Amino acid sequence: MTASRTVRRMRTVVAAGLAAVATAALPSAVAEGAEPRPGPGASADGGLGRFYSQHLAWKDCALGPDDQVGRELDEAGARCAGVTVPLDYARPDGRTITIAISRLAASDPAHRIGTMILNGGGPGPAIDMPPYMRGIMKQAGPRYDLVGMDPRSLGRSAPVDCGWPSGTWIRSAGESRRSFDRAVAFAKDLADRCARTSGDLLPHVSTRNIARDMDIVRGALGERTISYNGASYGTYLGAVYASMFPGRLDRDLLDSSVDPARWGPRLLAGTETANDRALAAWAGWAAGRDAEYGLGGTRAEVLATVRRVVRASAREPLAVGRYRVDDGTVPVLLFNGLGTDEDAARADLAASVRVLKQAAEEGRAEPTEALDEELAFLLTGAESRYGSGQTAIVCGDAAAPRDPEVYWRDVQRHRKDSPSFAGVAYGINPCAFWPVRPREPLTPVGGHVPALMVAATGDTRTDYASSQGLHRLLRGSRMITLRDAYVHAPYQRGYPNDCVNDAANGYLLTGRLPETDVTCAPQG
Repeated sequence: MTASRTVRRMRTVVAAGLAAVATAALPSAVAEGAEPRPGPGASADGGLGRFYSQHLAWKDCALGPDDQVGRELDEAGARCAGVTVPLDYARPDGRTITIAISRLAASDPAHRIGTMILNGGGPGPAIDMPPYMRGIMKQAGPRYDLVGMDPRSLGRSAPVDCGWPSGTWIRSAGESRRSFDRAVAFAKDLADRCARTSGDLLPHVSTRNIARDMDIVRGALGERTISYNGASYGTYLGAVYASMFPGRLDRDLLDSSVDPARWGPRLLAGTETANDRALAAWAGWAAGRDAEYGLGGTRAEVLATVRRVVRASAREPLAVGRYRVDDGTVPVLLFNGLGTDEDAARADLAASVRVLKQAAEEGRAEPTEALDEELAFLLTGAESRYGSGQTAIVCGDAAAPRDPEVYWRDVQRHRKDSPSFAGVAYGINPCAFWPVRPREPLTPVGGHVPALMVAATGDTRTDYASSQGLHRLLRGSRMITLRDAYVHAPYQRGYPNDCVNDAANGYLLTGRLPETDVTCAPQG
């Protein structure tokens, strides 16, 4: 998989919210926490035996000449298969769906460690990940069968596509009540589209069911245990899996973690502080390059330019190429540009703000290639399946407040302290109007899980406090802290820090956790 797809997965989805963890009631038809047995017949009780014992038919990954993801997997030597699972785990004899997986077999079979399932966050597709992650994992990569799995509702796994006019549910509440009302209408329209097109799938889309699917994948692969490598939302999925299926994880790496106590539809609430700090750091970077970008010669001047652009977009949408960009979108562009503090990403954001400034001052501007791609994602239906499927999981896990005034009050309460990001962090989303309610409470997460966690103190998506929250819950875990870096998912992103990457890959290679938590300084 290309780095650009990794960044898309990580930049679009984020971190943790405010929903409290409830006590889980397990349906009697689901075998969870049973003693794992070897081979594909494990957990055969509960009517699920035929799923665990199924034969997988491996084949080429490309679905046609225009399937870039499949072509890249084939070129890397991966193979793909479909895994049959129940749509409704309470009715295992009913309708089934197919979960798409890819597998890049260990290239060092004499020293093979086992199978590792990958998830890059989002929630988003993950079938494309094995070739990319083999490179990230350095010497450990060739010793695993690397498996990418598209979670149900996404990619090739019973995708939910509601025909959205956007690739994401994220919109800012904007600068005014009128802008907020537009955001409410947008969120309601997205939910209504899903009610019309995907009502039969939505009740069965949740992280708990994705974890159940993952365990059937484990069994169908013939593995007693699996290793796991997840980032962002993938850390929540990994923690839920560990709680639902204890004893079935070998090595477990969690990169930029979701605090389960904060997970829910309001998953952006609380991220505004980290994003404000990252924006200020970026502004200092851009100020040092004023001759190139023309945004201001000091940090304060650059931040003032950003505010002028946002206010101009509130008065009248900015004409940027074929797009009209209002105050519901400009803050999201800023937010998406702060996923890492690497120079290339900072330059892309500075170039985008320069275009927006020109549009505000001159009435029109042409986007850079990167900005055009971002606006196509935000303002067209080209990636409707991505946003639809992602939202189905978030809304399927926990209910959201239904009254728009709750969101308006929260935005107003935080607007003074965070004028750029309060409308993103506390704005309304489709879960407020979702046509189905969650069928199960959230999973209690905790216990002895000897995972290795990676976290950056300046993470703008799953903030550092979120990683600390999961670290406290997982007894036996160790955490690598990357100090003074504004980056989300540093390990899976391939962020340049030898201390982080060597420690993580050393664990995957040997299975030995550090004796104590580790702190890594910035590099270079």
